[in-house]
Amino acid sequence: MCKAAASSAPVVLAAESGPKPTVAVAGATGLIGTRLVEMLIAEGYRVNVLTRNPSAARAKLDTLAGVNAETVAIAGPTQWKSAMMGTKAVINMAGEPIATRWSAELKEEIKRSRVSTTRRIVEAINSLGEKERPEVLVNASAVGFYGTSETATFNESSLSGGDYLAEVCREWEAAANEAKCRVVVLRTGIVLAKEGGALAKMVPVFEIFAGGPLGSGRQWFSWIHRDDVCGLVLKSVENKGWRGAYNCTAPNPVRMGELCSALGDVMSRPSFVPVPDFALNVLLGEGAQVVLEGQRVLPTKALEDGYEFKFAKVGDALRNLIA
Repeated sequence: MCKAAASSAPVVLAAESGPKPTVAVAGATGLIGTRLVEMLIAEGYRVNVLTRNPSAARAKLDTLAGVNAETVAIAGPTQWKSAMMGTKAVINMAGEPIATRWSAELKEEIKRSRVSTTRRIVEAINSLGEKERPEVLVNASAVGFYGTSETATFNESSLSGGDYLAEVCREWEAAANEAKCRVVVLRTGIVLAKEGGALAKMVPVFEIFAGGPLGSGRQWFSWIHRDDVCGLVLKSVENKGWRGAYNCTAPNPVRMGELCSALGDVMSRPSFVPVPDFALNVLLGEGAQVVLEGQRVLPTKALEDGYEFKFAKVGDALRNLIA
């Protein structure tokens, strides 16, 4: 497979790329970003990857379908501005994973990796001339914006919560909304993918017949298949009417117990061995609150604006990913 363009080489801009439009992507090597790059290429886009580590990004992306010097260029830190110039869209999916035990240092990194990166991208966009700026900034956020609740249902008009993750999301979104172009913020739920995230941690436990709900099993689990995250990103890029915050979750959230039952059915494994609250608190500390309390989030705006989910039911999503 051909290698992506070297970090020291000039980034190929949209104006030079022929009939294919170009988008710039931050977070391209993450769980969502890698699949997004594949889907963008399949849809006929060229991709300029914004990264702090060009060699690591190149090594990761060279393993993906369709990646070569004609479809992907790697932009190191000094090239970010030129890599955004003249593009159709800038897509920012960068952020430190949160599914681990939170220390004071990690909490600071979770915020910094989201807010500071977004500010840097927005500053670069705003420094471009009006005709050089991208048409849209599509920026990740999270359903953590709403806080946790065992009883409430949240849509895009719901107020923000009062906990740490809600604070991070508010600052994250505020930074994105400073961009002098159309802005779409995707408040993403728990992404299901076999390569990583929550599902990748649950599958090995079920394989050894030890699977079951985390905590009470009654808490809400607002999930989304990775391909639908990417589908919502593409819709945000292509539909000029999309603007503001969109919940990036499947239309049928489930309770944790329902998720585990569906996973057990797909894997032909039992799903009745619960993980007690105290064990999660030991493993995740303060971060366990997100798992133990959950939230029911609906993608009201995406449905109203005509997005058709590939995977609206959790059983169908799990069968696609595992069976």
